[in-house]
Amino acid sequence: MAVHGRPDRTPGDRPSGRNEQPGRRRALALSLALVAGGSTGCAPDSRASAHTVDSVQETLNARAAALLNRDEQGYLAVLAGEQTELRAAERKVFRNLAHVPIGSWAYRLGAVRRDGPKVYAEAELNYRVRGYDTAPVVVPRRLELGLRDSRWFLTADRPGDGAAEQLWQQGAVTVVRGRSSLVLAVGRPVDRLRALADAVDRTVPAVSRAWRGPWPGRVVIMVPGSLEAMGGLLGTPPAVYQGIAAVTTGETGTSAAVPADRVIVNPVAYDSLGDIGRSVVLAHETTHVATRSATSAATPMWLSEGFADWVAYRDTPRTTGQNAPELHRSVQQGELPATLPADHDFSFGGDQATLSRAYEGGWLACELIAARWGEETLVRFYRQIGAGRERTAAVTKAMHQLLGIGPEEFTARWRGYLRDRLA
Repeated sequence: MAVHGRPDRTPGDRPSGRNEQPGRRRALALSLALVAGGSTGCAPDSRASAHTVDSVQETLNARAAALLNRDEQGYLAVLAGEQTELRAAERKVFRNLAHVPIGSWAYRLGAVRRDGPKVYAEAELNYRVRGYDTAPVVVPRRLELGLRDSRWFLTADRPGDGAAEQLWQQGAVTVVRGRSSLVLAVGRPVDRLRALADAVDRTVPAVSRAWRGPWPGRVVIMVPGSLEAMGGLLGTPPAVYQGIAAVTTGETGTSAAVPADRVIVNPVAYDSLGDIGRSVVLAHETTHVATRSATSAATPMWLSEGFADWVAYRDTPRTTGQNAPELHRSVQQGELPATLPADHDFSFGGDQATLSRAYEGGWLACELIAARWGEETLVRFYRQIGAGRERTAAVTKAMHQLLGIGPEEFTARWRGYLRDRLA
């Protein structure tokens, strides 16, 4: 299964205006992902006999069973005895996972090549977090094994193509449970993690009131120990997330049988926010979790990001100008955008003012729909477009059927709404 998503930006409350957090997950409505890898799609290589493949799989099965049974000696027993460095690293991984509620852990072999007493294999690690994942997270691995006494022992276990780090590879994982949240963190004070879990628990009902549709109502939060560690989890340079409070990873589609979305928090940026900023960040990200199954390639980013901001800002005391400082400045200078934000306006690494105006413009487009046609219509609009096959046709149809106007008229009304709200 392919990884979907992109980073999500979320507003903050620093003096300059916001702590941006871009993106889109998914292709999923947003946000990047790395908690899942892609399927190798390979059958076992013909150069490895069926017997060899079966024997290697037995080794991996024994390893998985030992992890699930919290049998450290059994987990290490499948490692080649001379691989002291690998043994030390795997012992740390095993202990780092001690408190993580792993519901399943299994390996699926892909291509297998034998070279005398050595085997080189591509594999997928499939694991689930108990109570949250309805399908396995898939992580590509590259394995090497050596033959001894007619048994195969692991001599190397490395990330496969497209695989980012897992949280437990960064250190011992602290686990804090809330009513609707599971916080997994490395190197963070427990009191802050408890406060985060409590904040998410307050956010979930607010998102449910806005989304008004079925969703799991549970959120997995991952908090790495640093910005650099966050980049490791997302498989991207950490500088990309400088000042970004959180991102959401997940997969688009309508099926509920997928791994739970992960909200990955940048501890530095998140801790710098005030109470309102943190509330907005969590509501924005939790909305992406709630809307994931209704988001598809047909969903424009101005809608997916704008809807998340619309939910996040509903219960805040901020003014429109405070929530949309870049557009406010542009409109006051007589520079009204001609079109709704395009997907590329939400990309990282570009002009920050353009990125801010894209999010602000998407939010005000959703606010316009809610104010003029009603909040229920906005939710129906989101769902109908996400169920479409082709974006232009889906957006046009939803506008005509639910709003009674076409895209050109909607854009004109949106521009007028910006003028009324921000001039």
